[in-house]
Amino acid sequence: MNDSFYRSDSGYRRAGSDFLVMAPLTFFLALLMGCGKTSPGPTSLEGPAAIKTPSPPESAPQPKPPAEHVGEGIKTGEIESLPASLKKPRLLVTLPEALCNTPDAMCLLPDGNVLLSVPNFNDTSQRPVIMKITPDNQAELFLELPDNPTTGKPFGPMGICVAPNGDLFLADNQRDEKRKSRVCRIKMANGLPVEIGPAIEGFNIANAVLCDQEYLYVTDTQIDAERYPALSGVFRFRLKDLEDAVIVLAEELLHDPHLIAVLETFDKTAPLGADGLCLDHQGNLYVGNVYDGTVHRIRFDQDGNVVANEIFARSESMKSADGLFFDSKRQVIYVADPRANAVHVVHLDGRVVTLAQNGDTDGMDGSLDMPVEVLVRGNELIVSNMDWPLAGCINSTFDPPATLSVIDLE
Repeated sequence: MNDSFYRSDSGYRRAGSDFLVMAPLTFFLALLMGCGKTSPGPTSLEGPAAIKTPSPPESAPQPKPPAEHVGEGIKTGEIESLPASLKKPRLLVTLPEALCNTPDAMCLLPDGNVLLSVPNFNDTSQRPVIMKITPDNQAELFLELPDNPTTGKPFGPMGICVAPNGDLFLADNQRDEKRKSRVCRIKMANGLPVEIGPAIEGFNIANAVLCDQEYLYVTDTQIDAERYPALSGVFRFRLKDLEDAVIVLAEELLHDPHLIAVLETFDKTAPLGADGLCLDHQGNLYVGNVYDGTVHRIRFDQDGNVVANEIFARSESMKSADGLFFDSKRQVIYVADPRANAVHVVHLDGRVVTLAQNGDTDGMDGSLDMPVEVLVRGNELIVSNMDWPLAGCINSTFDPPATLSVIDLE
């Protein structure tokens, strides 16, 4: 692989071995969500690509997006009333309080069941689990997760996706632990989990996972937070390379051969970047830059090499960009926005339209309660409400029980 490059305030510079300084993760691990879905994708590996948009100086305000990228949503803050054009979510399921306090990512199984990762960050005395939501919307325990054997701490389940062979990949985010996050494989048989073990080790914040027919994509939401803008990235792994051995990432993440794209995050409140993932019908990869509130598009040539990494969509109404989902039927991307307590639609020309948004609620009537993930099931958009109070979010209070909302698309 060629030497890695990254963006800096003075342009592109080579990433030397003395550059990467890891920040303590304790303060910054505030918003750690993501998931993936199976879609067609690219076909080969190459080195990382940095974003092509210019980096503003630290003291200068960020440039305003083009007019066609500015939506008409509600500004973050006190919400007095809702425009009539917004859709009103309804309650899909109330999760059992004995098992769930902090839901996160979702994936759809071929049999119509939805799997939901539940890290239980609001109350870590509860075990982390994966829940199953049946086609008739019953919540059942699917798997209680073991402790991380290296840290001795609870498993931190985040992004979850289905591999082509039916196995699952699940991100294990080890909060406050440098380079201890990982991705695990859950082997399946007859629709049930039979074995769980590591597949990739050495992330800082393993977050979203996404499979196509040949690759597994993973976001690390914080590669380097010491520099400004902060760096995060997208990694890509051949599925066949994960069959017989555990992959350990390079000591310097910016030099790891699996790193295909680097994102910069300019938000100073929490330098958390690459988060949710989705692939469109043409094999373009989209990444939510969570605290910058932007969606990046990564394009590939016919050999799978990265040819562009650019900011594709942003809007004054989109305050954060967490979980993403590409709706192949409607040819749009749905974006969960936990800061603005909203769900947005991103069209393939970059336009952003707010689909649903509400003020600070407990979610018991189906209202959004810090949405972090979205998933299409038929003509329904299922929304995972994390309800984990964080600075800068409309959601202000953890108020159990945890809920999933649903928005009718037709």
